Amino acid sequence: MSAPIVITDIEGTTSSLSFVKQVLFPYAAQHLSDYVQRHIETSKVQDQLAAASEISGIPLTDTAALVQQLLSWIAADKKVTPLKALQGMIWESGYETGAYQAHLYQDAERHLKLWRKQGVGIYVYSSGSIYAQKLFFQYSEFGDLRSLFSGHFDTTTGVKSQSSSYRAIADLIGQPVQAMHFLSDVEAELDAARDAGMNTVRLVREEDYGIEPAEADSTHLCVASFDDIPDL
Repeated sequence: MSAPIVITDIEGTTSSLSFVKQVLFPYAAQHLSDYVQRHIETSKVQDQLAAASEISGIPLTDTAALVQQLLSWIAADKKVTPLKALQGMIWESGYETGAYQAHLYQDAERHLKLWRKQGVGIYVYSSGSIYAQKLFFQYSEFGDLRSLFSGHFDTTTGVKSQSSSYRAIADLIGQPVQAMHFLSDVEAELDAARDAGMNTVRLVREEDYGIEPAEADSTHLCVASFDDIPDL
């Protein structure tokens, strides 16, 4: 029998929506223009600007317009890969200077450590870039937790609301999909994971949604915290 695999979202699942929306997003928006200007000669920024140009149709030479487009995507919470990559670069400086630490629910931290100790493979699948995911868990309120994870996936693997993305993840992990448990707070993502054959659990955090799990409009197992997830 294959060992269980947990694939977890971050925002609204291991961590509060408010930290991402009220701390990380505003920090990126505030520092985006300055960061791009200071690093515009680097390939890592040029590559993301080129990708943003291709998506938006804005000429690569019009840096100011590209920055405005990126800011608009932040305001609209668009899951656009070049934006997510640039946000990760900007957030790194915030973590390193101590402007903030990544919020993590205590129940999530406790169970991630327990599952790892039990030999469960733990992966992250988030719309935030893999780089940003690793920073998040490196600079968490509980210290550096990167060693708990066996791997990371982001939108470069596929859109989170499409079942093909979860099949691709299962293929990359190389374990039976029936042994995989996807944790998220978003119904459409859970639907896609279930269509791919994964087990699913929806986190309905009162802090984020103001309701009890029983009140959620969902066809998935709903829990208030990692403490309520059945044994894997």
